[in-house]
Amino acid sequence: MSLKHFIDRALSSWMDETGPETDIVLSSRIRLARNLNDHLFPTILKQEEANEIIEEVEQHLSRLRDEEGYEFIKMSELQPLEKRVLVEKHAISPLLAEDSPFGACLLSQDEKLSIMINEEDHIRIQCMLSGLQLAEALNMANKLDDYIEQQLDYAFDEKKGYLTSCPTNTGTGLRASVMMHLPGLVLTQQMKNIVPAINQLGLVVRGIYGEGSEALGDIFQISNQITLGKSEVDIVEDLKSVVEQIITQERLAREALVKASNIQLEDRVFRSLGVLENARIIELKEAARCLSDVRLGIDLGYIKNISTTILNELMILTQPGFLQQYAGGEMRAEERDQRRASFIRDRLNMEKDKA
Repeated sequence: MSLKHFIDRALSSWMDETGPETDIVLSSRIRLARNLNDHLFPTILKQEEANEIIEEVEQHLSRLRDEEGYEFIKMSELQPLEKRVLVEKHAISPLLAEDSPFGACLLSQDEKLSIMINEEDHIRIQCMLSGLQLAEALNMANKLDDYIEQQLDYAFDEKKGYLTSCPTNTGTGLRASVMMHLPGLVLTQQMKNIVPAINQLGLVVRGIYGEGSEALGDIFQISNQITLGKSEVDIVEDLKSVVEQIITQERLAREALVKASNIQLEDRVFRSLGVLENARIIELKEAARCLSDVRLGIDLGYIKNISTTILNELMILTQPGFLQQYAGGEMRAEERDQRRASFIRDRLNMEKDKA
């Protein structure tokens, strides 16, 4: 398999598209948590009932597979590396991959939509789009949700809303989130003040892969915490309003950096580019930091011959799962660091050759 073929096959469409505010907002995600009537929550399911739920969902949603081209995937039939790749592409959650041996998913061809089965809830609908497109993602997720609700009997209470395994999801069952690149706020040390302020607004700031993950490469996920007592539209509008304020603050921080220390910032950007173009060994954290610097350099106009799309690709394709999947098997950490450096050099050279 050639490098180009691997990259083309590996990319989800949201990585390769340009949406609103994509210099700062990498993606918008909507996730709806739903459960089926007359079944125990997945957290206490035994294998037999879990399999019954998978069969029930697969049977009733067969049109998505047969007519819409969705791929039906059982977690038990995947190798650990294959599951890790799906997580790294944000197609499924780490919980479904690691802690749900009786889980499955239906995944659309462009990977914008996925239906996770027997994760923390029986069904979790996810829609992911490029840039700041929360309302559009909600609309797509709701259409899929309406179709599923016509086929399956959801657990719903007139007062409490959709019943979920975790009480914090009860109500709309909605988690809306955006993935943001915020190097300006990090470099100006404003992020430490912004995070508590965001939390006070009923939102939460997490790392690139959600709860418990690290904010590698100055990339943060911001999402709602409250799902009960607010409509889906209000949740999305409140999040969008806060995100727009953060975008403004990030732009101001970048302007301040350029004004106060332009040559130092330019030096940092090109040093990071030099590392990516020449390193023979590079760890994930260092690669993420350098990719963040280079992306900032592209956005500020320092670098002209590299597109941000390439950096979106490298952000995902240099993760441990992808590297090992491409190599054909498990690798030691040192081997991954060498492969990561080689992969980045090759990809940047491909971009130069095109230019």
